[in-house]
Amino acid sequence: MKIKVVKKRKVRLKTRDTSQLELRFIENLKKKNKDISQIQTINSISRIFLSSFVLVSFFYIAPILINFANKNFNSNEYTNNSKKILAYTINKKDKNKKESETLNENDLLLDIFSLNDLETDSVRLSASTIKQLFEDTGYELNDVRKKKLVKPVALTLLPQEIKMIENTKKRKEFFIQIILPLIIQENNNIKLDRKTLFSIINKSNNSNSEKKWLDRKYKQYGVKSNDLSTLKIRMDEIPVSLAIAQAAKETGWGTSRFAQEGNALFGQWTWSGEGLRPKEAKEGEEHKVMKFNILQASVRAYQRNLNTHSTYKDFRKARARLRDTNKKLDSIELSKYLNKYAETGNQYVEVLQKIIKQNKLQDFDDAQLLPSSADLESLI
Repeated sequence: MKIKVVKKRKVRLKTRDTSQLELRFIENLKKKNKDISQIQTINSISRIFLSSFVLVSFFYIAPILINFANKNFNSNEYTNNSKKILAYTINKKDKNKKESETLNENDLLLDIFSLNDLETDSVRLSASTIKQLFEDTGYELNDVRKKKLVKPVALTLLPQEIKMIENTKKRKEFFIQIILPLIIQENNNIKLDRKTLFSIINKSNNSNSEKKWLDRKYKQYGVKSNDLSTLKIRMDEIPVSLAIAQAAKETGWGTSRFAQEGNALFGQWTWSGEGLRPKEAKEGEEHKVMKFNILQASVRAYQRNLNTHSTYKDFRKARARLRDTNKKLDSIELSKYLNKYAETGNQYVEVLQKIIKQNKLQDFDDAQLLPSSADLESLI
């Protein structure tokens, strides 16, 4: 009997202990669920707040990021719808070429290659450094327009930051300041050659050195020996305003990939020389845009292009007529004969004329380049 009583008591105790444990467990579980619910509510509010903040920030920052990316990481080439006619087609047949025009790429570009080799270690100056240089030397376009004098600041490379100049007018003026001395310098070189040529023509007898000089110039301008009349027509200047307008058009005022990477100011093509392949070139097209070590070489090649290639024969004839009538070389008039420089034809001419007029580029046609320190030293 005692044993049974003991057993019943133990069973009741065990049952009561179990019930209490269950109640405690349930209470704790409810408390935990309540805490978890509160935590989840807090987390939900936090996530909603964070998401809202991110969303608002995105719409605020996105335009800034896009603008920054376009300025710094845009790899698109400057396109101008043109397909330039190359001056030098050593591996291509020129249907317009006549027997009197003996173009040879090596002879035509010999002095340009030599100029290229002089500056193989050129340093690219920043836009801010160049601006400071212009300020220190007092080189301003407004002064040039009034006094017709240009400071002899010869830069070899375009600054990469030119595309970062947001003000269009300032970017254009900066580009003109860079290339203006280079264009005038090359015109001066042609002017000196032209003076020498007329001096030789007016003589009854020429020295051996003069004959050698003539032979070199015949080759340089792709003219048959003793054809002085053709040489006289080809050996002539390009209006400064016309050269600036074409450089602006071909490079997007100095921002194109070809200008930045290859110092190509005028978009000339080559099939045999060193150059940059256009990204939009179609399959089978083997041409490249001519690449130069320095900007000066690009300007000289451009002038040689217009002065030698048969495509621009009418351009040279029109220039010769202006010379014969003692008229100024008018860039607007002469631009009419450059409709074959680009496949857009007359539209290309209209764009050039618009650039010349809107930017008053003819103000620079009579500008003179001041002598550099090296020029002055050579006179001493």
